[in-house]
Amino acid sequence: QVQLVESGGGLVQPGGSLILSCAASGFTFSITHMGWYRQAPGKERELVATITQVHTPTYTDAGMGRFTISRDNLKNTLYLRMNSLKPEDTAVYYCNRHPPFTSNDWGQGTQVTVSS
Repeated sequence: QVQLVESGGGLVQPGGSLILSCAASGFTFSITHMGWYRQAPGKERELVATITQVHTPTYTDAGMGRFTISRDNLKNTLYLRMNSLKPEDTAVYYCNRHPPFTSNDWGQGTQVTVSS
């Protein structure tokens, strides 16, 4: 059974940094393309970054420049380093396969709030 458990979110001041983690199980993580997504209040869920099984990253406009996606295939863990955070980065952040295989695999996400 696919399980995705995000952690590492919290309250941070503008300009601060966070590292999010995603513990994955129920599928062969090491050969699976993964992604980070986020959903801000009143907005659609959007893709932030993706990473291949061999650690090649891509970024959308949401993640380009300030965020870094990485993975540890031995630990089945996905990471997102977030630097120079802005209030507009406030959202619930989710990990998932990219593209998601089904609509039923989303975890609870982790809340990131950027505020002074």
